[in-house]
Amino acid sequence: MQLSLALRYVIPAVLLGAVAYTHAQPPGGAPPANGTARPLTEDGGQPVGNNQNSRTAGPNGPVTLDNFHLLQKLARFDRERIPERVVHARGVGAHGEFVSYGDLSKYTKAKVFAAKDKKTPVFLRFSTVVHPGGSPEQLRDPRGFAVKFYTEDGNWDLVGNNLPVFFIRDAIKFPDMVHSLKPSPVTNQQEPQRFFDFFSNIPESTHMLTFVYSDQGTPASLRQMDGFGVHAFKLVNAEGKVTYVKFNWRSLQGLKRYTADEAAAASAKNHSGLTEDLYESIKKGEFPSWELGVQMMKPEDLDKLDFNPLDDTKIWPGIEEVKVGKLTLNRVPDNFFQFTEQAAFAPGMVVPGIEPSEDKMLQGRLFSYPDTQRYRVGTNYLMLPVNRPLATVSNINQDGFMNFGDTKGDVNYEPSFTNGGKRDTPAAEYSKAPLTGGVEQKTIAKEQNFKQAGDLYKSFTADEKTNLIKNLAGDMNKVKAPAIKVKMVAHFYAADAEYGTRLAKAVGVELSEVETAAKALDVK
Repeated sequence: MQLSLALRYVIPAVLLGAVAYTHAQPPGGAPPANGTARPLTEDGGQPVGNNQNSRTAGPNGPVTLDNFHLLQKLARFDRERIPERVVHARGVGAHGEFVSYGDLSKYTKAKVFAAKDKKTPVFLRFSTVVHPGGSPEQLRDPRGFAVKFYTEDGNWDLVGNNLPVFFIRDAIKFPDMVHSLKPSPVTNQQEPQRFFDFFSNIPESTHMLTFVYSDQGTPASLRQMDGFGVHAFKLVNAEGKVTYVKFNWRSLQGLKRYTADEAAAASAKNHSGLTEDLYESIKKGEFPSWELGVQMMKPEDLDKLDFNPLDDTKIWPGIEEVKVGKLTLNRVPDNFFQFTEQAAFAPGMVVPGIEPSEDKMLQGRLFSYPDTQRYRVGTNYLMLPVNRPLATVSNINQDGFMNFGDTKGDVNYEPSFTNGGKRDTPAAEYSKAPLTGGVEQKTIAKEQNFKQAGDLYKSFTADEKTNLIKNLAGDMNKVKAPAIKVKMVAHFYAADAEYGTRLAKAVGVELSEVETAAKALDVK
């Protein structure tokens, strides 16, 4: 049997119950085995008589309008790009599998964790967040770490970054943040004046900025960096009991980072060097792996901490991390566009037993991510091979651009006597949660904007601290407004006095002004 370009394996019956699934070979099949050329065809399958010369009126005459092959070829070429992602545009992906270490049914009914050695196929896409497609991979930036699990209960997308926290805690500020980081609408240049102007008013960004401007902001290899779900999620067992959880991927290749100078040198040598490193390692059979660790917390313990554990600008220090499985990348995609570019992730794409938490940033992503894919790829993006679930899809959705499904029958509504009435699955319902208070728009309690940033700074070696100050100063010295620099340095001073003092000297602002600005901050 010819297997698909999407997933060239059959999922064992033990994984998908009694049914084994494959993806059908696309029309045209595989190339002839003997190496002879398959005759070229039009998109409609018709043979092409001449792909070397346009049809003209005489040897020197104009090209004729009846040259269908030429017109189709040019029109198709004009439309072969889809809109670039607003964020995470520069990416690279690979196929692999996830193997569970044991039965987690005490905490979750998610079948991906149902038994020891249970295997689930995955697709992992790495990316830079801010910079556009085609930009150097070595630029300072968070790295996306998005994993699509093809489970028997449908797809689970664990969409995170290589850094454990984020810049902001509320999705209402996400467009503002991205606008500040993207090129100026006037100069078309990325300008530190703009993004530090924004971040100087967003004190919770101090922790993430410390990560990004450290050497962790310039990983030397995608294989040698960790990944994080960043947000808190919920595990839910068969009885409906909820456990809050953070998902953390730990590289089994160790960690390797560039200094700013090393990143620049690597970029000059090959600005796609991280992709090359990943693909070459897989092709040589040196399959990169990550262990998935989970940190768990009972709902009644959330308020016992001196910060809000649902705040995505925070890590969970002191909470045990339990290893629950291993992900291995073992196959390079057959076509970059069909897989890496068309791969579409959404944090709300969860399976029974895994749910989003009340994290305000995550709540916004539940809408934004699938909505951008519907715009970028189309409303039927989940029909594409890289996104298509291995589980049977039985929905009542209809039509839409590029619908290549095989829907039969005229009952496109529910419930219907014809289809057995209501088709709900009670066991797949979301968990219940108590509500307190009224509808409001206000900052969370226990912001604690600076403490963890200070703890991170203290954890760095002397060289790492020096690199951090140098990297921050490199961009902050491009800021023209002294008031922005003072306000920004005050955030780092509030995190750690040594941190702020060194940075104040490096960017040429008066320490007394920084101290005054820091005293005005709410550091609770």
